[in-house]
Amino acid sequence: MSSSRHIEAFLEMLAAERGAARNTLLAYERDLNDFAQFAATHAHGVHEADRETIGAYLAHIQSAGLCARSAARHLSCLRQFHRFLAREGVRADDPTDLLDAPKLPRKLPKLLSEAEVTSLLDAASTLPARRGLLACAALEILYSTGLRISELLALPREALASTGDILFIRGKGGRERIVPLSEAARRAAAMFTADAASASRWLFPGRDPKRPLTRQGFDLILREVCLAAGIDPARVSPHVLRHAFASHMLAHGADLRSLQLLLGHADIATTQIYTHVLAERLQKLVQEHHPLAQGPGSG
Repeated sequence: MSSSRHIEAFLEMLAAERGAARNTLLAYERDLNDFAQFAATHAHGVHEADRETIGAYLAHIQSAGLCARSAARHLSCLRQFHRFLAREGVRADDPTDLLDAPKLPRKLPKLLSEAEVTSLLDAASTLPARRGLLACAALEILYSTGLRISELLALPREALASTGDILFIRGKGGRERIVPLSEAARRAAAMFTADAASASRWLFPGRDPKRPLTRQGFDLILREVCLAAGIDPARVSPHVLRHAFASHMLAHGADLRSLQLLLGHADIATTQIYTHVLAERLQKLVQEHHPLAQGPGSG
């Protein structure tokens, strides 16, 4: 079987067994063809390359200016391809097994200041009628709990029917958690539900009361709020509000373990990305109060 035929067989498997999208298949085909050309210069077919050749290829594409994230994508493609070859009996080993992925730069979450969040909450109340009530309730809940947007929109109306001061959330992987609800969020949600014209089972119903509000529908409302607040809508999303909740909680003294429980993170390592907030706060504290940080002659 020729090198190109091995690539074709792999792409056919992705399409048939995994339902890969057309753009994904095109990207994999492009990456594998690029690797095939490199392997040919080392006297290997695409299905015959050894670990050294693959390592040299990764070094080659990075030296050519490819960023670490793109190089990691190339390696992921090669891993899947060689696992496929091993499964099909084309080769007995997987030369990508012991290769390390390129180290990715740490991606810090986008942040909103506390003042900007306050501006968003104030602007939500300026939207007309029921749209304003919905915006206020949704944003207050998002910011006071750190919920994912999928968790917010999946809230049943009865979620606020008992004591109203806590929410029971079923998050990723079916994991359940309890999050407290602020007084402002309870009040905004109560005003919104009291105004509801229909008896929908959803706390935030869509145009069809039998269905919850869609993510796209919420994004349109959030965009209106951003424009009313004078904040670039490109800077704000439900996930940015989740980051704001976490960062502002840490800045005011919350511990990582409690934050992990509130956010529903399975691994505390995920929560630790917010420790940059603590580092910034401590650095500012030292700069403002340590005598040697004030420069010569200070104090």
